[in-house]
Amino acid sequence: MIAGPIFRREVLTLPRQFRHYLIRSGYIGLLFVLLWTAGQVTFGFQDVRGTSAMAGFGEQVFRILGFVQLSLVLFFSLLFTAGNIAQEKDRQTLILLLMTDLSNREIVLGKLFASVLQVGTLILVSAPVFFFLQLLGGITPHQIFWLIVICFVTALLSGSWAALIAFWKEKTFQTLATSVLGLVVYLGAIETVIAITPSHSMAADWAAAFSPFRAVLEITSPLSDPSTTVAGLVPALDSVIGLCLLSAVLTAISINRLRIWNPSRTLFVQPETEAASTESGTTGQVVRHRRIWSNPVIWREMRTRAYGRRVVFIKLAYLLMAATVFYNAILSGDSDELILGMVSRPAFAFVGLGILGLVLINAQAATSITSERDGQTLDLLVATDISAKEFVYGKLGGVFYNTKELALVPLAISAWFVAEGSMSLENGVYLSMGFLSLVAFAAMLGLHSGLGFASSRQAIANSMGTIFFLFIGIFILMILLVETRGSFGNQIGAFILFIGVGSLGLGQSLTYRNPSPALWMAGGLLPVLTFYAITTFLLNGTLGVCLSIAAAYGFTTLAMLVPAVSEFDVALGRSTSDKG
Repeated sequence: MIAGPIFRREVLTLPRQFRHYLIRSGYIGLLFVLLWTAGQVTFGFQDVRGTSAMAGFGEQVFRILGFVQLSLVLFFSLLFTAGNIAQEKDRQTLILLLMTDLSNREIVLGKLFASVLQVGTLILVSAPVFFFLQLLGGITPHQIFWLIVICFVTALLSGSWAALIAFWKEKTFQTLATSVLGLVVYLGAIETVIAITPSHSMAADWAAAFSPFRAVLEITSPLSDPSTTVAGLVPALDSVIGLCLLSAVLTAISINRLRIWNPSRTLFVQPETEAASTESGTTGQVVRHRRIWSNPVIWREMRTRAYGRRVVFIKLAYLLMAATVFYNAILSGDSDELILGMVSRPAFAFVGLGILGLVLINAQAATSITSERDGQTLDLLVATDISAKEFVYGKLGGVFYNTKELALVPLAISAWFVAEGSMSLENGVYLSMGFLSLVAFAAMLGLHSGLGFASSRQAIANSMGTIFFLFIGIFILMILLVETRGSFGNQIGAFILFIGVGSLGLGQSLTYRNPSPALWMAGGLLPVLTFYAITTFLLNGTLGVCLSIAAAYGFTTLAMLVPAVSEFDVALGRSTSDKG
Protein backbone atom coordinates (compact mmCIF):
# COMPACT_ATOMS: atom_id res chain seq x y z
CA MET A 1 0.00 0.00 0.00
CA ILE A 2 2.90 2.37 0.64
CA ALA A 3 4.72 1.73 -2.66
CA GLY A 4 1.64 1.53 -4.87
CA PRO A 5 0.80 -0.49 -7.99
CA ILE A 6 4.28 -0.25 -9.54
CA PHE A 7 5.85 -2.27 -6.74
CA ARG A 8 2.85 -4.60 -6.59
CA ARG A 9 3.28 -5.44 -10.27
CA GLU A 10 6.98 -6.23 -9.73
CA VAL A 11 6.19 -8.51 -6.79
CA LEU A 12 3.64 -10.44 -8.86
CA THR A 13 5.69 -10.74 -12.06
CA LEU A 14 9.22 -11.31 -10.73
CA PRO A 15 8.62 -14.86 -9.42
CA ARG A 16 7.27 -15.88 -12.84
CA GLN A 17 10.66 -15.44 -14.47
CA PHE A 18 13.00 -18.41 -14.59
CA ARG A 19 16.08 -16.24 -14.16
CA HIS A 20 14.72 -15.15 -10.76
CA TYR A 21 15.25 -18.68 -9.41
CA LEU A 22 18.47 -19.10 -11.37
CA ILE A 23 19.98 -15.96 -9.80
CA ARG A 24 18.95 -17.01 -6.29
CA SER A 25 20.39 -20.49 -6.57
CA GLY A 26 23.48 -19.20 -8.36
CA TYR A 27 24.17 -16.67 -5.62
CA ILE A 28 23.91 -19.33 -2.92
CA GLY A 29 26.21 -21.55 -4.96
CA LEU A 30 28.71 -18.70 -5.29
CA LEU A 31 28.76 -18.18 -1.51
CA PHE A 32 29.38 -21.87 -0.91
CA VAL A 33 32.16 -21.90 -3.53
CA LEU A 34 33.83 -19.02 -1.66
CA LEU A 35 33.31 -20.89 1.61
CA TRP A 36 34.84 -24.10 0.27
CA THR A 37 37.72 -22.23 -1.37
CA ALA A 38 38.51 -20.41 1.87
CA GLY A 39 38.38 -23.69 3.75
CA GLN A 40 40.79 -25.36 1.35
CA VAL A 41 43.11 -22.38 1.49
CA THR A 42 43.10 -22.39 5.29
CA PHE A 43 43.19 -26.11 6.09
CA GLY A 44 43.84 -27.91 2.83
CA PHE A 45 42.95 -31.58 3.11
CA GLN A 46 43.85 -31.82 6.78
CA ASP A 47 41.43 -33.33 9.27
CA VAL A 48 40.74 -30.38 11.58
CA ARG A 49 39.24 -31.25 14.95
CA GLY A 50 40.24 -28.29 17.12
CA THR A 51 37.36 -26.09 18.24
CA SER A 52 39.46 -22.94 18.31
CA ALA A 53 40.69 -23.50 14.75
CA MET A 54 37.16 -23.98 13.42
CA ALA A 55 35.90 -20.93 15.34
CA GLY A 56 38.73 -18.80 13.95
CA PHE A 57 37.95 -20.02 10.45
CA GLY A 58 34.24 -19.23 10.89
CA GLU A 59 35.02 -15.71 12.03
CA GLN A 60 37.43 -15.14 9.13
CA VAL A 61 35.01 -16.41 6.48
CA PHE A 62 32.14 -14.46 8.03
CA ARG A 63 34.17 -11.28 7.66
CA ILE A 64 35.08 -12.04 4.02
CA LEU A 65 31.53 -12.98 2.99
CA GLY A 66 30.12 -9.98 4.85
CA PHE A 67 32.27 -7.49 2.96
CA VAL A 68 31.69 -9.27 -0.36
CA GLN A 69 27.91 -9.23 0.10
CA LEU A 70 27.91 -5.59 1.19
CA SER A 71 29.93 -4.61 -1.91
CA LEU A 72 27.53 -6.50 -4.17
CA VAL A 73 24.49 -4.95 -2.48
CA LEU A 74 25.93 -1.45 -2.73
CA PHE A 75 26.81 -1.74 -6.41
CA PHE A 76 23.83 -3.65 -7.78
CA SER A 77 21.21 -1.66 -5.85
CA LEU A 78 22.64 1.46 -7.47
CA LEU A 79 22.91 -0.18 -10.88
CA PHE A 80 19.42 -1.71 -10.94
CA THR A 81 17.70 1.46 -9.71
CA ALA A 82 19.57 3.79 -12.06
CA GLY A 83 19.09 1.48 -15.04
CA ASN A 84 15.41 0.90 -14.31
CA ILE A 85 14.46 4.58 -14.14
CA ALA A 86 16.80 5.60 -16.97
CA GLN A 87 15.15 3.06 -19.23
CA GLU A 88 11.75 4.58 -18.45
CA LYS A 89 13.09 7.96 -19.51
CA ASP A 90 14.79 6.71 -22.68
CA ARG A 91 11.59 4.99 -23.79
CA GLN A 92 9.56 8.03 -22.70
CA THR A 93 7.25 5.84 -20.61
CA LEU A 94 7.92 7.88 -17.48
CA ILE A 95 5.82 10.66 -19.02
CA LEU A 96 2.93 8.19 -19.25
CA LEU A 97 3.26 7.44 -15.55
CA LEU A 98 3.21 11.14 -14.77
CA MET A 99 -0.03 11.50 -16.77
CA THR A 100 -1.81 8.97 -14.55
CA ASP A 101 -3.34 9.62 -11.15
CA LEU A 102 -0.33 8.04 -9.41
CA SER A 103 1.12 10.32 -6.76
CA ASN A 104 4.77 11.28 -6.58
CA ARG A 105 5.17 8.98 -3.59
CA GLU A 106 3.75 5.98 -5.44
CA ILE A 107 5.98 6.53 -8.47
CA VAL A 108 9.22 7.13 -6.56
CA LEU A 109 8.74 4.46 -3.90
CA GLY A 110 7.35 2.03 -6.45
CA LYS A 111 10.35 2.34 -8.76
CA LEU A 112 12.77 2.29 -5.80
CA PHE A 113 11.37 -0.80 -4.11
CA ALA A 114 10.84 -2.59 -7.42
CA SER A 115 14.48 -1.97 -8.36
CA VAL A 116 15.96 -3.25 -5.08
CA LEU A 117 13.52 -6.16 -4.78
CA GLN A 118 15.92 -8.58 -6.46
CA VAL A 119 18.78 -7.45 -4.22
CA GLY A 120 16.62 -7.77 -1.12
CA THR A 121 15.68 -11.31 -2.14
CA LEU A 122 19.35 -12.26 -2.44
CA ILE A 123 20.04 -10.81 1.01
CA LEU A 124 17.29 -12.97 2.49
CA VAL A 125 18.41 -16.17 0.78
CA SER A 126 21.97 -15.60 2.01
CA ALA A 127 20.83 -15.75 5.66
CA PRO A 128 20.93 -19.61 5.84
CA VAL A 129 24.54 -19.54 4.63
CA PHE A 130 25.57 -17.24 7.47
CA PHE A 131 23.65 -19.30 10.02
CA PHE A 132 25.45 -22.34 8.66
CA LEU A 133 28.71 -20.57 9.46
CA GLN A 134 27.51 -20.18 13.03
CA LEU A 135 27.82 -23.94 13.44
CA LEU A 136 31.58 -23.57 13.01
CA GLY A 137 31.76 -21.15 15.94
CA GLY A 138 33.31 -17.73 16.25
CA ILE A 139 30.14 -15.77 15.41
CA THR A 140 26.80 -15.17 17.11
CA PRO A 141 23.22 -14.85 15.82
CA HIS A 142 23.27 -11.16 16.78
CA GLN A 143 26.16 -10.54 14.38
CA ILE A 144 24.34 -12.29 11.56
CA PHE A 145 21.13 -10.38 12.26
CA TRP A 146 22.83 -6.99 12.23
CA LEU A 147 24.81 -7.84 9.09
CA ILE A 148 21.57 -8.62 7.24
CA VAL A 149 19.95 -5.43 8.54
CA ILE A 150 22.96 -3.36 7.44
CA CYS A 151 22.76 -4.92 3.98
CA PHE A 152 19.06 -4.03 3.72
CA VAL A 153 19.48 -0.39 4.74
CA THR A 154 22.53 -0.09 2.48
CA ALA A 155 20.45 -1.34 -0.45
CA LEU A 156 17.83 1.30 0.33
CA LEU A 157 20.45 4.05 0.65
CA SER A 158 22.20 3.13 -2.60
CA GLY A 159 18.88 2.80 -4.42
CA SER A 160 17.61 6.11 -3.01
CA TRP A 161 20.72 7.92 -4.24
CA ALA A 162 20.47 6.32 -7.68
CA ALA A 163 16.75 7.13 -7.89
CA LEU A 164 17.38 10.79 -7.06
CA ILE A 165 20.01 11.07 -9.79
CA ALA A 166 17.94 9.09 -12.30
CA PHE A 167 14.84 11.25 -11.83
CA TRP A 168 17.03 14.36 -12.09
CA LYS A 169 19.26 13.54 -15.05
CA GLU A 170 18.02 12.88 -18.56
CA LYS A 171 20.69 10.70 -20.15
CA THR A 172 21.53 7.18 -19.02
CA PHE A 173 25.28 7.72 -19.03
CA GLN A 174 24.92 10.86 -16.91
CA THR A 175 22.77 8.90 -14.45
CA LEU A 176 25.20 5.98 -14.14
CA ALA A 177 28.34 8.12 -14.02
CA THR A 178 26.96 10.61 -11.50
CA SER A 179 25.61 7.82 -9.30
CA VAL A 180 28.90 5.91 -9.24
CA LEU A 181 31.03 9.03 -8.74
CA GLY A 182 28.72 10.30 -5.99
CA LEU A 183 28.89 7.00 -4.15
CA VAL A 184 32.69 6.90 -4.35
CA VAL A 185 32.98 10.52 -3.19
CA TYR A 186 30.58 9.83 -0.31
CA LEU A 187 32.59 6.86 0.96
CA GLY A 188 35.88 8.69 0.41
CA ALA A 189 34.68 11.76 2.30
CA ILE A 190 33.68 9.62 5.28
CA GLU A 191 37.06 7.90 5.40
CA THR A 192 38.81 11.27 5.08
CA VAL A 193 36.90 12.69 8.04
CA ILE A 194 37.71 9.61 10.12
CA ALA A 195 41.39 9.83 9.15
CA ILE A 196 41.89 13.52 9.96
CA THR A 197 39.93 13.59 13.23
CA PRO A 198 41.12 12.10 16.54
CA SER A 199 40.19 8.50 17.22
CA HIS A 200 36.87 8.00 19.05
CA SER A 201 36.07 11.71 18.80
CA MET A 202 32.49 12.83 18.23
CA ALA A 203 33.20 13.78 14.59
CA ALA A 204 34.80 10.40 13.87
CA ASP A 205 31.92 8.51 15.50
CA TRP A 206 29.34 10.52 13.56
CA ALA A 207 31.17 9.91 10.28
CA ALA A 208 31.54 6.18 10.99
CA ALA A 209 27.80 5.95 11.67
CA PHE A 210 27.11 6.82 8.02
CA SER A 211 29.57 4.28 6.58
CA PRO A 212 28.16 0.79 5.89
CA PHE A 213 31.66 -0.66 5.61
CA ARG A 214 32.59 0.67 9.05
CA ALA A 215 29.39 -0.87 10.40
CA VAL A 216 30.21 -4.28 8.90
CA LEU A 217 33.74 -4.01 10.28
CA GLU A 218 32.34 -3.47 13.76
CA ILE A 219 29.91 -6.37 13.34
CA THR A 220 32.45 -8.87 12.02
CA SER A 221 35.24 -7.78 14.39
CA PRO A 222 33.48 -7.00 17.69
CA LEU A 223 36.63 -7.42 19.80
CA SER A 224 38.59 -4.80 17.85
CA ASP A 225 36.94 -2.07 19.96
CA PRO A 226 36.90 -2.58 23.75
CA SER A 227 33.58 -0.73 24.04
CA THR A 228 31.78 -3.45 22.08
CA THR A 229 32.46 -6.02 24.80
CA VAL A 230 29.83 -4.36 27.00
CA ALA A 231 26.78 -6.61 27.24
CA GLY A 232 23.81 -5.44 25.23
CA LEU A 233 25.73 -2.73 23.34
CA VAL A 234 24.96 -2.80 19.62
CA PRO A 235 27.29 -0.45 17.69
CA ALA A 236 25.55 -1.21 14.37
CA LEU A 237 22.34 0.41 15.60
CA ASP A 238 23.81 3.90 15.09
CA SER A 239 24.70 3.06 11.52
CA VAL A 240 21.27 1.60 10.82
CA ILE A 241 19.57 4.75 12.09
CA GLY A 242 21.98 7.05 10.25
CA LEU A 243 21.69 5.22 6.93
CA CYS A 244 17.90 5.02 7.21
CA LEU A 245 17.65 8.77 7.88
CA LEU A 246 19.92 9.59 4.94
CA SER A 247 17.91 7.29 2.67
CA ALA A 248 14.67 8.93 3.82
CA VAL A 249 16.06 12.40 3.07
CA LEU A 250 17.14 11.41 -0.45
CA THR A 251 13.78 9.75 -1.13
CA ALA A 252 11.88 12.79 0.16
CA ILE A 253 13.85 15.04 -2.21
CA SER A 254 12.99 12.77 -5.15
CA ILE A 255 9.29 12.74 -4.22
CA ASN A 256 9.18 16.51 -3.84
CA ARG A 257 11.01 17.27 -7.09
CA LEU A 258 9.61 14.51 -9.33
CA ARG A 259 7.17 16.58 -11.36
CA ILE A 260 9.48 19.60 -11.31
CA TRP A 261 12.34 17.67 -12.93
CA ASN A 262 10.04 15.64 -15.21
CA PRO A 263 9.23 16.00 -17.98
CA SER A 264 12.48 17.76 -18.72
CA ARG A 265 12.47 21.03 -20.59
CA THR A 266 15.28 19.68 -22.77
CA LEU A 267 13.00 17.11 -24.40
CA PHE A 268 12.07 19.61 -27.09
CA VAL A 269 15.06 21.74 -28.00
CA GLN A 270 14.68 24.37 -30.70
CA PRO A 271 17.21 23.94 -33.51
CA GLU A 272 19.96 26.50 -33.84
CA THR A 273 19.26 29.23 -36.38
CA GLU A 274 21.26 31.84 -38.25
CA ALA A 275 20.47 34.95 -40.26
CA ALA A 276 20.19 34.50 -44.02
CA SER A 277 18.87 36.47 -47.00
CA THR A 278 15.78 35.24 -48.79
CA GLU A 279 14.94 35.51 -52.52
CA SER A 280 12.94 38.70 -51.92
CA GLY A 281 15.97 40.40 -50.38
CA THR A 282 14.74 40.30 -46.79
CA THR A 283 16.77 38.83 -43.96
CA GLY A 284 15.28 36.02 -41.92
CA GLN A 285 16.25 33.24 -39.55
CA VAL A 286 16.90 29.81 -41.00
CA VAL A 287 17.99 26.58 -39.40
CA ARG A 288 21.77 26.29 -39.26
CA HIS A 289 22.98 23.04 -40.77
CA ARG A 290 26.25 21.48 -39.73
CA ARG A 291 28.64 19.63 -42.01
CA ILE A 292 28.53 15.88 -41.30
CA TRP A 293 31.60 13.68 -41.75
CA SER A 294 31.79 10.70 -44.05
CA ASN A 295 31.11 8.47 -41.02
CA PRO A 296 28.02 10.01 -39.41
CA VAL A 297 28.18 7.64 -36.41
CA ILE A 298 31.47 8.92 -35.06
CA TRP A 299 30.43 12.49 -36.01
CA ARG A 300 27.38 12.14 -33.78
CA GLU A 301 29.49 10.74 -30.94
CA MET A 302 32.13 13.48 -31.10
CA ARG A 303 30.43 16.61 -32.42
CA THR A 304 26.97 16.49 -30.81
CA ARG A 305 25.61 16.46 -27.27
CA ALA A 306 24.30 12.94 -27.60
CA TYR A 307 24.95 12.18 -23.93
CA GLY A 308 23.67 15.40 -22.43
CA ARG A 309 24.90 18.92 -21.91
CA ARG A 310 26.55 18.33 -18.53
CA VAL A 311 28.93 15.46 -19.29
CA VAL A 312 31.81 17.91 -18.84
CA PHE A 313 30.88 18.29 -15.17
CA ILE A 314 31.19 14.52 -14.70
CA LYS A 315 34.69 14.66 -16.14
CA LEU A 316 35.58 17.63 -13.95
CA ALA A 317 34.33 15.74 -10.89
CA TYR A 318 36.51 12.77 -11.80
CA LEU A 319 39.54 14.99 -12.36
CA LEU A 320 38.97 16.77 -9.05
CA MET A 321 38.65 13.47 -7.22
CA ALA A 322 41.77 12.16 -8.96
CA ALA A 323 43.72 15.24 -7.91
CA THR A 324 42.58 14.79 -4.30
CA VAL A 325 43.54 11.13 -4.28
CA PHE A 326 46.86 11.91 -5.94
CA TYR A 327 47.73 14.48 -3.29
CA ASN A 328 46.55 12.52 -0.24
CA ALA A 329 47.60 8.99 -1.18
CA ILE A 330 50.59 9.54 -3.46
CA LEU A 331 52.27 12.82 -2.57
CA SER A 332 51.50 12.72 1.15
CA GLY A 333 51.17 8.95 1.61
CA ASP A 334 53.60 6.47 3.09
CA SER A 335 55.02 4.49 0.18
CA ASP A 336 56.31 1.75 2.53
CA GLU A 337 52.88 0.95 3.99
CA LEU A 338 51.21 -2.02 2.28
CA ILE A 339 47.43 -2.12 1.84
CA LEU A 340 46.11 -5.61 2.70
CA GLY A 341 49.71 -6.80 2.61
CA MET A 342 49.82 -6.57 -1.19
CA VAL A 343 50.32 -3.08 -2.65
CA SER A 344 51.58 0.28 -1.41
CA ARG A 345 49.35 3.29 -0.86
CA PRO A 346 50.34 5.01 -4.15
CA ALA A 347 49.75 1.77 -6.07
CA PHE A 348 46.39 1.26 -4.34
CA ALA A 349 45.37 4.81 -5.32
CA PHE A 350 46.36 4.11 -8.93
CA VAL A 351 44.34 0.87 -8.91
CA GLY A 352 41.28 2.60 -7.44
CA LEU A 353 41.29 5.40 -10.01
CA GLY A 354 41.91 2.91 -12.79
CA ILE A 355 38.99 0.68 -11.76
CA LEU A 356 36.66 3.66 -11.47
CA GLY A 357 37.72 4.85 -14.92
CA LEU A 358 37.15 1.38 -16.42
CA VAL A 359 33.66 1.18 -14.91
CA LEU A 360 32.72 4.58 -16.37
CA ILE A 361 34.19 3.69 -19.76
CA ASN A 362 32.16 0.50 -19.76
CA ALA A 363 29.02 2.45 -18.84
CA GLN A 364 29.64 4.90 -21.68
CA ALA A 365 30.02 2.06 -24.19
CA ALA A 366 26.92 0.17 -23.03
CA THR A 367 24.69 3.26 -22.98
CA SER A 368 25.90 4.31 -26.44
CA ILE A 369 23.97 1.30 -27.80
CA THR A 370 21.06 1.14 -25.36
CA SER A 371 20.21 4.82 -25.85
CA GLU A 372 19.98 4.24 -29.60
CA ARG A 373 17.68 1.26 -29.13
CA ASP A 374 15.44 2.90 -26.52
CA GLY A 375 15.19 6.07 -28.61
CA GLN A 376 14.20 3.90 -31.62
CA THR A 377 16.95 5.47 -33.70
CA LEU A 378 18.71 2.16 -34.28
CA ASP A 379 15.89 1.14 -36.62
CA LEU A 380 16.52 4.21 -38.75
CA LEU A 381 19.87 2.74 -39.76
CA VAL A 382 18.00 0.16 -41.86
CA ALA A 383 17.25 2.87 -44.42
CA THR A 384 20.85 4.11 -44.61
CA ASP A 385 23.98 2.80 -46.27
CA ILE A 386 26.01 2.76 -43.04
CA SER A 387 28.02 -0.44 -42.88
CA ALA A 388 28.52 -2.54 -39.80
CA LYS A 389 32.18 -1.54 -39.58
CA GLU A 390 31.29 2.14 -39.73
CA PHE A 391 28.80 1.69 -36.90
CA VAL A 392 30.96 -0.44 -34.58
CA TYR A 393 34.20 1.46 -35.13
CA GLY A 394 32.34 4.76 -34.96
CA LYS A 395 30.86 3.83 -31.59
CA LEU A 396 34.25 2.66 -30.30
CA GLY A 397 35.90 5.84 -31.49
CA GLY A 398 33.22 7.89 -29.78
CA VAL A 399 33.67 5.97 -26.52
CA PHE A 400 37.42 6.54 -26.51
CA TYR A 401 36.99 10.22 -27.39
CA ASN A 402 34.33 10.95 -24.77
CA THR A 403 36.17 9.10 -21.98
CA LYS A 404 39.75 10.01 -22.87
CA GLU A 405 40.22 11.85 -19.56
CA LEU A 406 39.29 8.70 -17.63
CA ALA A 407 42.08 6.78 -19.35
CA LEU A 408 44.67 9.55 -19.42
CA VAL A 409 44.65 10.17 -15.65
CA PRO A 410 45.99 6.70 -14.69
CA LEU A 411 48.49 6.90 -17.53
CA ALA A 412 49.65 10.29 -16.26
CA ILE A 413 50.08 8.87 -12.76
CA SER A 414 52.11 6.02 -14.24
CA ALA A 415 54.33 8.55 -16.03
CA TRP A 416 54.74 10.44 -12.75
CA PHE A 417 55.89 7.23 -11.04
CA VAL A 418 58.56 6.87 -13.74
CA ALA A 419 59.66 10.51 -13.56
CA GLU A 420 59.74 10.45 -9.76
CA GLY A 421 61.96 7.35 -9.77
CA SER A 422 59.68 4.97 -7.86
CA MET A 423 59.19 2.91 -11.03
CA SER A 424 61.55 2.07 -13.85
CA LEU A 425 60.77 3.08 -17.43
CA GLU A 426 60.38 -0.57 -18.40
CA ASN A 427 57.79 -1.24 -15.70
CA GLY A 428 56.02 2.01 -16.60
CA VAL A 429 55.64 0.81 -20.19
CA TYR A 430 54.35 -2.56 -18.98
CA LEU A 431 51.85 -0.88 -16.68
CA SER A 432 50.57 1.42 -19.42
CA MET A 433 50.22 -1.43 -21.93
CA GLY A 434 48.28 -3.54 -19.45
CA PHE A 435 45.95 -0.69 -18.54
CA LEU A 436 45.27 0.16 -22.20
CA SER A 437 44.38 -3.49 -22.79
CA LEU A 438 41.83 -3.23 -19.99
CA VAL A 439 40.45 0.01 -21.44
CA ALA A 440 39.86 -1.64 -24.83
CA PHE A 441 38.27 -4.65 -23.10
CA ALA A 442 35.91 -2.47 -21.02
CA ALA A 443 34.79 -0.47 -24.06
CA MET A 444 34.22 -3.53 -26.25
CA LEU A 445 32.41 -5.38 -23.47
CA GLY A 446 29.94 -2.49 -23.22
CA LEU A 447 29.24 -2.57 -26.96
CA HIS A 448 28.99 -6.36 -26.93
CA SER A 449 26.40 -6.34 -24.14
CA GLY A 450 24.48 -3.46 -25.70
CA LEU A 451 24.15 -5.36 -28.97
CA GLY A 452 23.44 -8.71 -27.34
CA PHE A 453 20.57 -7.79 -25.03
CA ALA A 454 17.26 -6.41 -26.22
CA SER A 455 16.53 -4.92 -22.80
CA SER A 456 18.58 -1.92 -21.75
CA ARG A 457 18.45 -2.92 -18.09
CA GLN A 458 19.82 -6.37 -18.86
CA ALA A 459 22.51 -4.97 -21.16
CA ILE A 460 23.77 -2.44 -18.60
CA ALA A 461 23.55 -4.92 -15.73
CA ASN A 462 25.39 -7.62 -17.69
CA SER A 463 28.12 -5.26 -18.88
CA MET A 464 28.86 -3.41 -15.65
CA GLY A 465 28.14 -6.50 -13.56
CA THR A 466 30.78 -8.47 -15.48
CA ILE A 467 33.34 -5.74 -14.85
CA PHE A 468 32.40 -5.59 -11.16
CA PHE A 469 32.47 -9.37 -10.64
CA LEU A 470 35.79 -9.55 -12.46
CA PHE A 471 37.45 -7.09 -10.10
CA ILE A 472 35.76 -8.61 -7.03
CA GLY A 473 37.08 -12.02 -8.08
CA ILE A 474 40.58 -10.62 -8.57
CA PHE A 475 40.42 -8.97 -5.14
CA ILE A 476 39.32 -12.20 -3.43
CA LEU A 477 41.99 -14.21 -5.23
CA MET A 478 44.71 -11.81 -4.13
CA ILE A 479 43.56 -12.00 -0.51
CA LEU A 480 43.49 -15.81 -0.59
CA LEU A 481 46.89 -15.98 -2.28
CA VAL A 482 48.41 -13.75 0.38
CA GLU A 483 46.90 -15.98 3.07
CA THR A 484 48.32 -19.17 1.52
CA ARG A 485 51.76 -18.09 0.36
CA GLY A 486 53.48 -20.77 2.42
CA SER A 487 51.36 -23.72 1.21
CA PHE A 488 50.18 -22.75 -2.26
CA GLY A 489 50.77 -26.18 -3.77
CA ASN A 490 48.46 -27.91 -1.31
CA GLN A 491 45.53 -25.62 -2.06
CA ILE A 492 45.80 -25.45 -5.85
CA GLY A 493 42.57 -27.45 -6.20
CA ALA A 494 40.57 -24.75 -4.46
CA PHE A 495 41.88 -22.11 -6.84
CA ILE A 496 41.13 -24.33 -9.83
CA LEU A 497 37.50 -24.63 -8.71
CA PHE A 498 37.23 -20.89 -8.14
CA ILE A 499 38.72 -20.14 -11.56
CA GLY A 500 36.50 -22.77 -13.20
CA VAL A 501 33.33 -21.20 -11.80
CA GLY A 502 34.50 -17.79 -12.97
CA SER A 503 35.28 -19.12 -16.45
CA LEU A 504 31.83 -20.72 -16.74
CA GLY A 505 30.08 -17.52 -15.67
CA LEU A 506 32.15 -15.31 -17.98
CA GLY A 507 31.65 -17.63 -20.93
CA GLN A 508 27.89 -17.70 -20.39
CA SER A 509 27.83 -13.91 -20.17
CA LEU A 510 29.83 -13.42 -23.37
CA THR A 511 27.86 -15.97 -25.42
CA TYR A 512 24.35 -14.99 -24.33
CA ARG A 513 23.13 -14.06 -27.82
CA ASN A 514 25.85 -15.29 -30.20
CA PRO A 515 27.45 -18.59 -29.14
CA SER A 516 31.00 -18.63 -30.45
CA PRO A 517 33.94 -21.01 -29.90
CA ALA A 518 36.24 -17.98 -29.68
CA LEU A 519 34.11 -16.40 -26.95
CA TRP A 520 33.97 -19.65 -24.98
CA MET A 521 37.73 -19.92 -25.33
CA ALA A 522 38.12 -16.33 -24.17
CA GLY A 523 35.85 -17.03 -21.19
CA GLY A 524 38.03 -19.98 -20.24
CA LEU A 525 41.42 -18.38 -20.82
CA LEU A 526 40.80 -14.95 -19.28
CA PRO A 527 40.39 -16.12 -15.64
CA VAL A 528 43.34 -18.53 -15.99
CA LEU A 529 45.69 -15.90 -17.39
CA THR A 530 44.43 -13.37 -14.84
CA PHE A 531 45.26 -15.84 -12.08
CA TYR A 532 48.72 -16.30 -13.59
CA ALA A 533 49.17 -12.52 -13.72
CA ILE A 534 48.21 -12.19 -10.03
CA THR A 535 50.60 -14.90 -8.90
CA THR A 536 53.40 -13.47 -11.05
CA PHE A 537 52.78 -10.01 -9.61
CA LEU A 538 52.94 -11.31 -6.02
CA LEU A 539 56.26 -12.95 -6.96
CA ASN A 540 57.55 -9.56 -8.18
CA GLY A 541 57.18 -10.38 -11.87
CA THR A 542 56.83 -7.65 -14.51
CA LEU A 543 56.95 -8.76 -18.15
CA GLY A 544 54.93 -11.91 -17.45
CA VAL A 545 52.15 -9.84 -15.89
CA CYS A 546 52.00 -7.49 -18.86
CA LEU A 547 52.02 -10.26 -21.48
CA SER A 548 49.36 -12.33 -19.72
CA ILE A 549 47.06 -9.33 -19.27
CA ALA A 550 47.55 -8.17 -22.87
CA ALA A 551 46.99 -11.70 -24.21
CA ALA A 552 43.93 -12.46 -22.09
CA TYR A 553 42.04 -9.21 -22.47
CA GLY A 554 43.29 -8.46 -25.98
CA PHE A 555 42.09 -11.83 -27.28
CA THR A 556 38.73 -11.41 -25.51
CA THR A 557 38.35 -7.96 -27.04
CA LEU A 558 38.95 -9.32 -30.53
CA ALA A 559 36.63 -12.26 -29.88
CA MET A 560 33.83 -9.80 -29.06
CA LEU A 561 34.69 -7.42 -31.90
CA VAL A 562 34.38 -9.98 -34.69
CA PRO A 563 30.82 -11.19 -33.93
CA ALA A 564 29.74 -7.62 -33.19
CA VAL A 565 29.58 -6.96 -36.92
CA SER A 566 27.27 -9.89 -37.66
CA GLU A 567 25.18 -9.16 -34.57
CA PHE A 568 24.75 -5.60 -35.78
CA ASP A 569 23.47 -6.99 -39.09
CA VAL A 570 20.96 -9.20 -37.30
CA ALA A 571 19.69 -6.22 -35.31
CA LEU A 572 19.13 -4.27 -38.54
CA GLY A 573 17.63 -7.17 -40.44
CA ARG A 574 20.03 -6.92 -43.34
CA SER A 575 23.50 -8.07 -44.39
CA THR A 576 26.51 -5.83 -44.75
CA SER A 577 29.13 -8.53 -44.97
CA ASP A 578 29.86 -7.62 -48.55
CA LYS A 579 30.73 -4.01 -47.66
CA GLY A 580 34.31 -3.01 -47.03
